[in-house]
Amino acid sequence: MRISTLLPLLALPLAWAASVDETRQKLVDLAAASNGVIRLDPKAYDLLTSPNRDWSAAIQFTALDKRRRCLPCKEFEPSWNAVAKAWTSASKEHRNSHFFATLDFDESPSVFQQLGLTSAPVVYVYPPTQGPRAVSGKSAPSKYDFSGGFDAGPLAESISRHTPVAIPYREPFDWASLATGIGGLLGLALLIRNVAPIFQNRWTWAAITVLTSLVMTGGYMFTRIRGSPYTGGGGNWIAAGYQNQFGQEVQVVALIYGTLSFSFLMLMMIVPYQSSPARQRVQIYLWTGVIFLVYSVLITLFKVKNRAYPFKLLL
Repeated sequence: MRISTLLPLLALPLAWAASVDETRQKLVDLAAASNGVIRLDPKAYDLLTSPNRDWSAAIQFTALDKRRRCLPCKEFEPSWNAVAKAWTSASKEHRNSHFFATLDFDESPSVFQQLGLTSAPVVYVYPPTQGPRAVSGKSAPSKYDFSGGFDAGPLAESISRHTPVAIPYREPFDWASLATGIGGLLGLALLIRNVAPIFQNRWTWAAITVLTSLVMTGGYMFTRIRGSPYTGGGGNWIAAGYQNQFGQEVQVVALIYGTLSFSFLMLMMIVPYQSSPARQRVQIYLWTGVIFLVYSVLITLFKVKNRAYPFKLLL
């Protein structure tokens, strides 16, 4: 009597183990049939999240139907499939201890209602409740944090904390960046080929040198070192006092010095070689008048900066 009573009790662990193995095999077959991602309905969801499981599972809750207009769901779907596909390259022993699955709202609205989900996409990772990977007292799923975006890399790194081994995911080679880089190098080479004669011309470097000298003489470094504003209050661009200067003032002073220098160069290098006396006379009057007028503006600028400045020319 006692032996006959104990036999059914001894058979219970064997029956439970057989049931778990049978359920696992069903999940393995479902994953293999759909490229590593199990398509869930309520029955398959209950099977995957069975209370007695020695496997873990990552489930994507989504809404891909066009009527739902869930743009985040469509954006996240390729990353989810890429990570799930990478998991299929893991060893069989580890691959069959963790499963990826997708549950669409239109196929299983009751599950969404059961879990209280009102938005998508959502990713839950269910830990094993039995076996060496089970954590005592922990059976509730972990929710994936989308704060890092929808990229596959962070997703694989996060889920790898719950898998037997790290998910062997690698970012696909960025052919677009390679093509952009090659195109940029070719464009740069073409630009250098066309622009090189300009930079080999001595007049180009003469112009760069003159412009740099004018800007620096105008007080550019003075304003940069002191952190002077571009203009003052009310749009005023002239700072009072010789020890103060605004950024716009540098431009005006450089323009004045440049105009004066150009006028003197015209008188020295161009006017003497004019073949017509009348044209030469006109140019002398013209450039002399420009010099007097621009010097008057420069002196007026000094007077605005310091009312006590005693000199005056035309203005």
